[in-house]
Amino acid sequence: MRPRLPALLKHGNSRGTPRLALFVAAVLTVPALLVGPAAAEPGGVTPAAITADAPTASTATAPSAAESPAVSPAVSATTLATSASTPNRATAATPSAPTAALATEPSRTSSKAITRDRQFTRSFCGGTLALGTIEKCGLIIGQAKDTWTFTTPAGSDTLYVQFRQVAGDSLSAAIHDEDGAKLCDLGANLNTCRTFRGGTHTVTVTTAAGAGKGAYTLSVESRRNPSACEQLPEHVFSWASAGISGSLPAGLAARCFTFDQPVGTVLFIADPHSRHTSKHRVTIVDTQNWEFCATHWSDANCTLSKAGPYRVFLEEQAGVGAAYTIRLPRISQAVGCAALPLAPFGDPGAAIGQGTLQPNRRACHAFTTTTAGRVEVRVHGLSAFASWKLYDNAGTYICDQSSVQYCALPTAGQYTVLLWGGNDSRERAYQLTVTALHRNDGCASTTGTSWDQPTLVVHQTSPVQTNCHPFEGRAGDRMVVYAAHDSSAWLFDQSGIRVCDTPQPRSGAYGCVLPADGTYRVISYLPTSAWQAGATYPIQIRRLSDAAGCPTLVPGGYDVPPVLSGIRCRTLEITEAGDFRLRTVSADNDAVLSWVHDREGQQICTPGRCTFPAAGRYTLVFDPLRVVEPDVEHAAVLAPWAPSGCPTVSDTGWRDAPHRGAFQVAGQLNCLQLSSPAGAYVVLSQPKEPTERPTETIVVDSTGNQACRQAADCLLSGQAPFFLLYNGVINKPTGTYGLAFTRLDGPPACPVLPLDADTTVTTGPNRFVACYSIPADQRAAREGLTWKRTTGTGVAGVEIFGSQGFNYSCSQYGAEGNLRCNPPAGPLTVLVETDGKDATYRLTRWDASTPTS
Repeated sequence: MRPRLPALLKHGNSRGTPRLALFVAAVLTVPALLVGPAAAEPGGVTPAAITADAPTASTATAPSAAESPAVSPAVSATTLATSASTPNRATAATPSAPTAALATEPSRTSSKAITRDRQFTRSFCGGTLALGTIEKCGLIIGQAKDTWTFTTPAGSDTLYVQFRQVAGDSLSAAIHDEDGAKLCDLGANLNTCRTFRGGTHTVTVTTAAGAGKGAYTLSVESRRNPSACEQLPEHVFSWASAGISGSLPAGLAARCFTFDQPVGTVLFIADPHSRHTSKHRVTIVDTQNWEFCATHWSDANCTLSKAGPYRVFLEEQAGVGAAYTIRLPRISQAVGCAALPLAPFGDPGAAIGQGTLQPNRRACHAFTTTTAGRVEVRVHGLSAFASWKLYDNAGTYICDQSSVQYCALPTAGQYTVLLWGGNDSRERAYQLTVTALHRNDGCASTTGTSWDQPTLVVHQTSPVQTNCHPFEGRAGDRMVVYAAHDSSAWLFDQSGIRVCDTPQPRSGAYGCVLPADGTYRVISYLPTSAWQAGATYPIQIRRLSDAAGCPTLVPGGYDVPPVLSGIRCRTLEITEAGDFRLRTVSADNDAVLSWVHDREGQQICTPGRCTFPAAGRYTLVFDPLRVVEPDVEHAAVLAPWAPSGCPTVSDTGWRDAPHRGAFQVAGQLNCLQLSSPAGAYVVLSQPKEPTERPTETIVVDSTGNQACRQAADCLLSGQAPFFLLYNGVINKPTGTYGLAFTRLDGPPACPVLPLDADTTVTTGPNRFVACYSIPADQRAAREGLTWKRTTGTGVAGVEIFGSQGFNYSCSQYGAEGNLRCNPPAGPLTVLVETDGKDATYRLTRWDASTPTS
């Protein structure tokens, strides 16, 4: 059943009631229920008021709205008086029977046409709007316009305006000055509006389309002349404080707090912070409306660069109201930070700051130093999102984890380390140390710099530990530091100044030159990512200039066994300037990188050709880019660049006895002089298994320059005589060997290999290569070779070479095989190379170009 107007319709329905009476009853009832000031009290906005319809025509028998008599003066006066009453003193409307007067009248049945009233324009809300209060309007309808006024003192200002639509259709609102000029339009949430002079300002509210209905709340606060400001207590500025908490009412534009601090104070807005899901934020200004900072999403600081007192305006963007906390800890003159003793070198013991860091929060640790100097800050446990910064007592930024390797403190005094959790997904436990680099507390005993010193083993008991190893040096000494690849090491003097950036050898960088006599220290640690309980790492501190503790190496000849030693360096005694051939290997005969330095520590060469600019003492360092333990053996050969005095080997090894030799130790470099002239094409044969790595060989001319990178097949170019230089293979540094050379382009010619006939090839330790020729006039268009081992063991490889020696990739290896080749025109040479085992092979040459082949 539909509601009725309680007074006028108590004893009847609307059908018998004149339309004028209905209209007057509605007008009398609505203002008392829905006027904005009444809604300012609790319960002022009622569902009935929000959903009420505008008055409508009843039946054709009643006069239309245009024909209705005007509302009586008594009724109008009552309505206006109610509308203009003081907002905060109005009685709250309740969902009683009079509220139903705004509901749609009962439907009527009539045979006459219905004529609707004109759009409703009556305003039920408006009046004086006090700063810092919340006005609630339960109904604005049709073309009505609510007008509110408020006053600000002289001068420009920034207003916080919270215009919040709580129900109904879309509404529009704007602020005008007393001349009627629009200052700003108001959005649905918190607005800031700039005024340019004081005076009375007007807020107008309408329905956006001039139709429909809605309900809203309205609140205005002045930034320059706020309605009230609450004094912030001093503990709000402490890092240990939980701040102050409260609840911001729904719809309030802003709440003001005030405080004072010295000019230059640096604060951090810890709460409210943009990490929160609520829309609370604060803005800090001075009394002249100068804005210093506001709530931020990062760890941005706030510097009060002008004199106070200061104001903090607390806002809530959506106007929904929620609990808040305000915390403004000081970075300058910080209080409430956890005390952090300076840690010694080595095990830091109790001098570790620790805690749990929340995402997007800061933690503060304070330490004091009695002198200026450099400190090492180490943090463990934080994610890649986290970071730290160090500040002095005035709040001045000093350094962070990415700016420098260490922090330089300009004066004695208190400093703070602020850790920032960043946009991490969870809280993290952390550890923190600060170690003074200008102190020696906890340093290990002084160590020597000789190359025969044992390796230092550093025990890293804590992930935030920093280690120190002092040594004595002289001005001009070039020092190198070798450390594990997953550790970090630097060279410092006694005052904590880093001597150079790269004490650890790098390509093109060879240690540090000491600027003066005195005590120096290697500062090192394991990165926290590489640390684990019980971790250790090696350190070697060595003097590169005038190196001490290295075995002596003098240039020698070829075929001379080098000395295998466990110390990673050699002192080279050079009697005259010149070029030498340098070979450096490990104990298993694998080539090793090495650097040769002069007495000042400058690099002059690497393995290969080494040019010594003058006679004197030089230092050779094996494997110079990492730690090498003293018991790891190396060998070095330093021979004249141009060979001489080497045994001669024939170039008819297919008929002569092979040359035999031996390698007695890793690194040995042997030499043979070839008997072939310049321009000859020779092939080197060695008895070996198919999978066995051959002896490393090169061919050089009489000046020492390379003629062929490999002697397997070589066109001798350069100046005769030529020399074969060769050494043992990896993992087989010692043993005997045999080799033979065959000249392919000159006398004497190898025996002719007949066509379509079997040839027996006999092999053994002293006959592991056989040579045959195919004259040009006996060539087939396409050559075919078949072989098969008939007695003994082993395998053979068969190759066909052209007149210029190149084998055209025509070869095959095995106990038997079938080879078809298309070599170019001209005479050919066939080589049968075996593994040197006793065996016989049947070799058959045939015409592979015939159709039956």
